[in-house]
Amino acid sequence: MVAVFDEAAVRKALDWDMLIDAMEAALAAFSSGKVIQPVRAAITLEEDRRYFLIMPAAAEQAMGAKLVSFYPGNAGSPVPTHMAMIVLFRPDTGEPLAVMDGRLITEMRTAAVSAAATKHLAPPEARVLALLGSGVQSQAHLAALRRVREFSEERVWSPTRAHAERFAGAHGVTTAPDARSAVEGADVVVTATNAKEPVLQGAWLKPGAHVNAVGAARPNWRELDDAAMRAGALIVDSREAALTESGDVILSRAPIFAEAGEIFLGAPKPPAGTTTIFKSLGLAVEDIAAAHLIYRVHPAAG
Repeated sequence: MVAVFDEAAVRKALDWDMLIDAMEAALAAFSSGKVIQPVRAAITLEEDRRYFLIMPAAAEQAMGAKLVSFYPGNAGSPVPTHMAMIVLFRPDTGEPLAVMDGRLITEMRTAAVSAAATKHLAPPEARVLALLGSGVQSQAHLAALRRVREFSEERVWSPTRAHAERFAGAHGVTTAPDARSAVEGADVVVTATNAKEPVLQGAWLKPGAHVNAVGAARPNWRELDDAAMRAGALIVDSREAALTESGDVILSRAPIFAEAGEIFLGAPKPPAGTTTIFKSLGLAVEDIAAAHLIYRVHPAAG
């Protein structure tokens, strides 16, 4: 029988530490050529407001596809901007295994990938975290990054101050009056916004800081200015995807140092003290690996 997992079942099954390890393994497999995965196909229903995406991948342990509705126009409404369904198959026989809600998987696997990158790239003594954005991704990143670094100061900024204050109250962090104040002196920075123009300037970055940039997933959108993109070493989840989908990468023409999976496999890291920018677009293999993890650990799989 095909197992069905709603969001509640997904939430029950996902553990941050296991998920971070699974994402590290998935990206290592991707960068070593063990994953078959095209760049996602995107249908534009309404520019800047409504997109439908198809994301298939086949790995050694599982294969499947995620169908995503990306509706930036939903921002500020009760309806999420990202919603998804994932279908999981056995790669050896082709048998369908499970169908599961993908909204929470997308939320958590994105943060787990950033946590894996932070574990490898951020200074071990990193103590100050800055979050630009106060939505579900900032919430997930706060939880995931706390698993890999011990922060003594955590700051949040949002274009809507009331949203930042609500986030700060809910999660015990400090509200910054502006983006610059949030970023200056921070060891780890997360950009998780709906911005189409840069919200992070390279001039604000502390030398040796690590940035996880997870927004601006369109070729003409930006979260980081050219100075930020060229502040040090640029790491991406996929070279092909970054050069096709990421406005931050395409428009800045910043050279790519490595894929995250290559770093996870033991490739040389940037020299100590180098500012690192991790541009994360999200890959289908991450979704399939997370779905397979859920399928393996949840009682419904039996």
